[in-house]
Amino acid sequence: MSDQTTMKREVAGAPVAESEESLRDTLKRCPAETLEAALAYRKSGDVSLVPVIVLGIVERFLDPDVGDKLHSGGDSIEFMTDLGMDSLTMIEAIMMVEESLGVSIKNEELLNLRSVGDLKSFIHEKLTGIACEEPKTFYSVDQIAAIMPQQSPFLFLSQATVTELGANGSYLITGQEEFLEGHFKGNPVFPASLMLEALGQLAVFKLIKNPPREVQSTIDSSEIYFTGVDSVRCHRICKPGDTLEMKIQVKRVREPLAIFSGQITVNGEKSVVAEEITLAFKSEGAASLLEGSTNGLNGGTHSTNGAH
Repeated sequence: MSDQTTMKREVAGAPVAESEESLRDTLKRCPAETLEAALAYRKSGDVSLVPVIVLGIVERFLDPDVGDKLHSGGDSIEFMTDLGMDSLTMIEAIMMVEESLGVSIKNEELLNLRSVGDLKSFIHEKLTGIACEEPKTFYSVDQIAAIMPQQSPFLFLSQATVTELGANGSYLITGQEEFLEGHFKGNPVFPASLMLEALGQLAVFKLIKNPPREVQSTIDSSEIYFTGVDSVRCHRICKPGDTLEMKIQVKRVREPLAIFSGQITVNGEKSVVAEEITLAFKSEGAASLLEGSTNGLNGGTHSTNGAH
């Protein structure tokens, strides 16, 4: 972020000593409650006012037809994917947040601010020094493809964020996927089996980039296999234009197995839930899993309990 946005700032967490007139001018196109909250924050330093300020600033840069989505979608709403904000608009919004709250955000920090929740949590930590959630790292599709054993056209991760306990990812169903021509003719529906595959791929990516603490050495990315899925429920049909929002969490790990829970939502609606996704993996230098009895993705044994 430019030096201009850090001038006349105090230490993060203290209200900025700028005039009320300047603040009114900065927020003049934001909802009225945004200015009220910002003025109150300047006087009290009450961080509970921050979400109102942040949401109001974001809304100021949105097209009118997506404003309702911002308020109804919760913290999982993503700025670019769901709200249609481009990178330059995002920077404008961030600069206004900086000016209103007296925080400074570096350009490299913007890479991890993908959703409303990301931004609110980040600002809260800046102001209080207390993290709202565990740190996470964002990866683009190019970074994902560079290390994944699955590749296009069989890679169903467009982006991902990884934490110590799990990962989030997304995949936009473009309608150009070749298998949609026959699934189904004249009525393209993304197969539930491939939604499970997408969750499995997110779990694979988590294992590679941030292995669980129970794993004492680097994981061999060429030998991670999908061995089972239990207690699956499909709640929603997914079609071209839908973005699959995926989340997996580590449940249990004992080498060579890692068990995750997973779910997919679309526009906040539950689509797929899998209580257990089991992967078999091999640490660097260990004997190949293929020398044992483990089945892999192709021809492996799956207990889907309701998947179709």
